[in-house]
Amino acid sequence: MFENQYIKQRIQKAQDLLDTGKNPYRNDACKGISNLAFTQTFENLKSLPEDNRKDATSTYWVSGRVKFLRLMGKAAFIKIEDQSGILQAYISQNDLGEDFELVKKILEVGDIVNIYGYPFVTKTGELSIHSLEFKILTKSIIPLPEKFHGLTDIELRYRQRYLDLIVNPDVKQTFKLRSAIISNIRRFFEDKGFLEVETPMLHPIPGGANAKPFITHHNALDVQRYLRIAPELYLKRLVVGGFEAVFEINRNFRNEGMDHSHNPEFTMIEFYWAYKTYEDLIALSKELFAYLLQKLHLPTKIPHNGEIIDFSDFTIISYKDALQKIGNISKEIIEDEQKLRIFLQEHHIKVDSTMSYGKLLGEAFDEFVESKLINPTFITQYPIDISPLARRNDQDPQIADRFELFIGGKEIANGFSELNDPLDQLDRFKAQVKAKDAGDEEAQYMDEDYVWALGYGLPPTAGQGIGIDRLVMLFTDSKTIKDVILFPAMKPVKIDYNNGPITEEKE
Repeated sequence: MFENQYIKQRIQKAQDLLDTGKNPYRNDACKGISNLAFTQTFENLKSLPEDNRKDATSTYWVSGRVKFLRLMGKAAFIKIEDQSGILQAYISQNDLGEDFELVKKILEVGDIVNIYGYPFVTKTGELSIHSLEFKILTKSIIPLPEKFHGLTDIELRYRQRYLDLIVNPDVKQTFKLRSAIISNIRRFFEDKGFLEVETPMLHPIPGGANAKPFITHHNALDVQRYLRIAPELYLKRLVVGGFEAVFEINRNFRNEGMDHSHNPEFTMIEFYWAYKTYEDLIALSKELFAYLLQKLHLPTKIPHNGEIIDFSDFTIISYKDALQKIGNISKEIIEDEQKLRIFLQEHHIKVDSTMSYGKLLGEAFDEFVESKLINPTFITQYPIDISPLARRNDQDPQIADRFELFIGGKEIANGFSELNDPLDQLDRFKAQVKAKDAGDEEAQYMDEDYVWALGYGLPPTAGQGIGIDRLVMLFTDSKTIKDVILFPAMKPVKIDYNNGPITEEKE
């Protein structure tokens, strides 16, 4: 595996280190202070007269990966990086004695080191650590990509995220922000009195969304199981049981296509709130976004994919009004199923005879409306036949008390007043089964136990799901979901590991 000539040279240096009695993979690191803390603590040295720009009485251990190395005879400057940032270090033969020659011979960019010393400011004005002791903790045997070209192969960046994180510091910031987003979402709901729960990821029946599941086998029970496509039906069982406000930050799995906004496994938060309606959730969603922007120190107007998204401008518009006013489809076509079918066919949108009126409206919405919804927009009054778990509207039984939130041309959230009539739910499931039998692979399965649970009584409840990955894309101005998932799904390829990590993008 390690056949590259540069790798062989580094392996030999690791052996040379071992031959001197020093383990190239030590386990005695002294982690005293982070690079950032060191810099912040002694930043004041820069403002002192040149003769006083050191503090030999304040000594610390620092550690990190060597990102730069400059040898100068009997001395050297190196720059080391830990997760907090980069710090320059000065090492010399006067301080290290014989160890300096060893370091000079063996140390390379990529090695992980431990340095003990004191702060000082160089003649060029850079705060550094003057090394009194030096240890190579881990010998890196694979060279990092060349400094000025970096890691430019996008595919390789996703496949070898560990290397991407080493050589592209901005990537770390994306995932730090992702962690902060999830942390603040959790805190927001906890402060509202919601209880965080965990529900199964292996389901006997896939439910809670229209999606094609991944299928596996449970050996001990000798039964087929499905990876969770949504936690919805389990969370609503908990509301039946008496938990009136619950949420789960969950991983879902859908065996469908991949594109810039879809990954087969993804993260969502789903929450359910008893004695509330979908209108209460719209208000809660606005409050959540205001909270996140404040906690993340983001402005109300943020750039995304060349657009400026204004979070002070939330719009609420019905499904059919959006088709008319945003999609520019005439009311005459929207209100007539046959005319709508012909309209879609004329625009080369694939439809078939089994598609319901609501499905046709959905196709029109996806094609002519969704991408135009840049500022936060709540689309309400969804067709009932594409909302199998949502409550019927009291005034118009053909629409659901449901909304979806779109931002930046993508769906970010889906919420509705929950259907709590067990007989209506049973009929809806039967319709879904019929659609599945007709060839709709994404139609939902019958879940008799969930219907039975509704029979005990689900209080009036509103529920919502928010896509975490797309939310992170939005706040980090990322163009693809792969940029905000540490290890996205990738098509299997054979990698030449001897050259892959240092391959540059070919024009």
